[in-house]
Amino acid sequence: MRAPGEKPLLIAGPCVLEDETEALRIAEHCVRLAREEGFFYVFKSSYLKDNRSSIDSYTGPGLKEGLNMLERIGARARVPVLTDVHCREEVGPAAEVCDVLQIPAFLARQTRLIVEAARTGRILNLKKGQFLSPEEMAHAVEKARRGGAAGVMITERGTFFGYNNLVVDMTSFARMKPLQVPLIFDATHSLQLPGGSGDRSGGRPQFARYLARAAAAAGCDGLFVETHFAPLSCKCDAEAMLPLDDLKGLLREVAQIFRIGRHKDEKH
Repeated sequence: MRAPGEKPLLIAGPCVLEDETEALRIAEHCVRLAREEGFFYVFKSSYLKDNRSSIDSYTGPGLKEGLNMLERIGARARVPVLTDVHCREEVGPAAEVCDVLQIPAFLARQTRLIVEAARTGRILNLKKGQFLSPEEMAHAVEKARRGGAAGVMITERGTFFGYNNLVVDMTSFARMKPLQVPLIFDATHSLQLPGGSGDRSGGRPQFARYLARAAAAAGCDGLFVETHFAPLSCKCDAEAMLPLDDLKGLLREVAQIFRIGRHKDEKH
């Protein structure tokens, strides 16, 4: 995967793989939007979601079938691909297919998992744990760097604010800048309501554009957005995903803020 250069990064796709044709349509749609609004695009989806509220929750097609789907989607859409890894046994197979390996937020302190993923030489996206301060992410970054990762990113996705709620501290971007890694804002998981719907998590995606604008102004380098043509028809994170029809407006607004920020940095 080539470096995005001066472009802001867009990591977007459905929460977890269900229908391959649908996922490819989403990837191709995001390719067009990213090109129009000046983002470097990475397709995101999971072959498996291990962190589920209920034992009956949909978890995805699984490692083998899911990776085959991701490989075909990446090739047909001609985009880099990102997916989660949940244990060391998944790391090797995932690295053969995906350009970026993501460490889920609840696993952000798992040393052996991070180091194993880093040893593949792939780029790592470290989701910031909901229980960690911005400064504590320095330890996860150091694990990834010493493990040999080709690159490291951190994705801010909010902090626990009592039960079933998250809040985003926008100072986290400035506080993590000294780590000298790309800082991504998760515009949909930051509005998730963990376990808020009983046997599943809820969400408030209608506020995603407001937090995304704030994060861009606060100094993030890109956005992470889970999206689908019909989110409420999905089996995973249905209430939290952004309708794909809303993504264009969000990117257009945020792109303007990114441009202002880059111009200001160049002047200084």
